[in-house]
Amino acid sequence: MSEREVTLVTRDGAELRFPCAAKDNVLAASEAAGYFLPAMCHEGTCGLCHARVTEGKYTMGPHNSAALQGGEVLLCRCEPDENLTVALPYNQAQVLRYKVPVRQAVIESMEPAWQNAVALTLRLQPDPEQGQAVEFSPGQYMELTIPGTDIRRAYSLANLPNWEGRLDFLIRLAPHGQFSTFLREQAKVGDAITVRGPSGSFILDESSVRPRCFVGGGCGLAPILSMLRHLGEFQDSQPTHLIFGANRESELVPQSDVEAVTAALPQIGVTLAVSAPEENWQGFQGTAPAALDAFLSQTDEPIDIYACGPPKMLEAIEILLQQRNRDDRLIAERL
Repeated sequence: MSEREVTLVTRDGAELRFPCAAKDNVLAASEAAGYFLPAMCHEGTCGLCHARVTEGKYTMGPHNSAALQGGEVLLCRCEPDENLTVALPYNQAQVLRYKVPVRQAVIESMEPAWQNAVALTLRLQPDPEQGQAVEFSPGQYMELTIPGTDIRRAYSLANLPNWEGRLDFLIRLAPHGQFSTFLREQAKVGDAITVRGPSGSFILDESSVRPRCFVGGGCGLAPILSMLRHLGEFQDSQPTHLIFGANRESELVPQSDVEAVTAALPQIGVTLAVSAPEENWQGFQGTAPAALDAFLSQTDEPIDIYACGPPKMLEAIEILLQQRNRDDRLIAERL
């Protein structure tokens, strides 16, 4: 059998079928069929194309196992041995029918955000077809390419769609990260950077009438800030709570950002959680999942939980929700 059939099942129940040639991977076959799934590196490294095979046998090529949770595959490394059915962790609306746009931008500013994090602002260059405006759904990310290389990294947008082509990012400076090294040692205002996007399925469900709780860890705050700014722009009145976790007080979100969010959303509650605070710390002492646990103990009403942060934080939240056995809904994005 030289060709297999792959059936992708989205979170909202849509089925997408297409052929996959022998020794081809699911991601490449889906793109050949005109379905462009959330993905970045195409090399089994970043983990953005994670999904779960529910039927059929397959072979996994070389990949970063740390990018996966138990039972998952990376579609860019998943080669069907027979017909496959694959459950996607997002809705049909996040499967694009066109290639993700690639545009040029320049660095407009780089400023410290908090300890070991940078607030990076890019400005898109005018495009003959798309103009200069940037359109995206709050919560989505862009892929940034290190100049002179093919190395791309995905970072969530912290601002809102705009006509000026402004892109705001919060980027953690990883000790040995390639893009982090570029920012620390080479990048300067005016440098050109190739931008690919927007992409990603971590977006608001604005049809839901449930209260919302946003949980961020580290630079997982960026897409959450974008979502909260969107809600503030439209004067959303649903009950809303923000939990932001850090190891130390120096890694907390700047107070100015908190004040801007609370001014736009007067009904929002804010919990700043620090796991290793100084003696005079007056906020919540503990992790972001622990703060979420405390918040859930105060309400019996099911809520929508939007969480973005390191894998360990998200795993702890999933375990917490399983233990509580509530009817809450988790919408999550891994850093």
